Amino acid sequence: MAKRREPGAASGVEGAAPREEGAAPHHGGSTGRGRGAPDPRATDGAPHGDDTRFDRALRPRTFADYVGQTKHKDNLRVFVEASRRRGEPLDHMLLCGPPGLVKTTLAQILAHEMGVELHATNGPVVEHKGALAGLLTKLGPRDILFIDEIHRLNPVVEESLYPALEDFRIDVMTGEGAFASAIQIDLQPFTLVGATTRTGLLTAPLFSRFGHVLRLDFYPVEDLARIVMRSAQLLDARIDGDAARAIACRSRGTPRVANRLLRRVRDFADVLRSGVIDVATVDLACGRLEIDHAGFDEMDRRLLRVIIEDYEGGPVGVEAIAAALGEPRDTVEDVYEPYLLQQGYIGRTSRGRIATRKAFEHLGVAPPAARGEEDRRAERETPRDPQGSLFDK
Repeated sequence: MAKRREPGAASGVEGAAPREEGAAPHHGGSTGRGRGAPDPRATDGAPHGDDTRFDRALRPRTFADYVGQTKHKDNLRVFVEASRRRGEPLDHMLLCGPPGLVKTTLAQILAHEMGVELHATNGPVVEHKGALAGLLTKLGPRDILFIDEIHRLNPVVEESLYPALEDFRIDVMTGEGAFASAIQIDLQPFTLVGATTRTGLLTAPLFSRFGHVLRLDFYPVEDLARIVMRSAQLLDARIDGDAARAIACRSRGTPRVANRLLRRVRDFADVLRSGVIDVATVDLACGRLEIDHAGFDEMDRRLLRVIIEDYEGGPVGVEAIAAALGEPRDTVEDVYEPYLLQQGYIGRTSRGRIATRKAFEHLGVAPPAARGEEDRRAERETPRDPQGSLFDK
């Protein structure tokens, strides 16, 4: 019998390491920057560079260490304790939200708290029914199967998953032609935890089979500051509370971005400062990285300037914005716009994108109504030539 791993340890499909949550899919073509492959951004919630290695080192393993999402965490504590007392698996669960909101971490915490093994994979990796059958048949009692990017499951695989979720069995076809036959394989009771950043792409039959749906929200500054302090302690970095809050304010509500900025600021503190991270060091590092107090980088500000300065606040079509930025439309819609939309800096209308008052204030530009009032006031205060109208055409 194969030796079981420690509770909460992750295993995946052999030969295909699961991708971290929110990682951008690879659509083929040459590596490096190209259409649909924007430069890595320090404020992007998707993992890149050395994020995966540090995510594992900084990842909490218990609810006690987990910071934020208090409402969901308290409910999950109850669900886990009830399942443990009854000796039953958790209900199937869907975790949805933007990249970087620790959906993978929550799945690992659930497995650790339940005292079971976590089997992790990605939707695109499970290419056929045989791969799905291999995953399901090795699950132990009450184990957790974590499928990231579950909205990208093959439709045939998704159909085969339904009886496994409802009746804990899977149908396997053997033989070909007239000798084909179906064999039902009973499975151990298990829990499916799916993660997605695109809830709208899930089919209705799959979505309806989840007993709990957790919509993860962006983290408030206070929770992010606590995460930064905890991560700094694990990284053996010296930081004060004001500096942790300054990093949190620039982290766009995302723990992965907070940890990434902490590591970048630590580099500046070790090389250009005394090794202690203070507010001045945070300002220096973020200034060099072109990240402002709201967590916007140069591309965010360029997008806002295109709408405000080139199109007087909009509305302007996304194709025009993409052409002005020199980026594909899907990159603008999937990478640059979401955070600006969610935080109310731009709006999406039937006629195109518009800049809100917050965007004008962020760039220090007077909104159109205010500019119009200033023009009218200046016109009233300017003395008029009594004979000027005689020569107007």
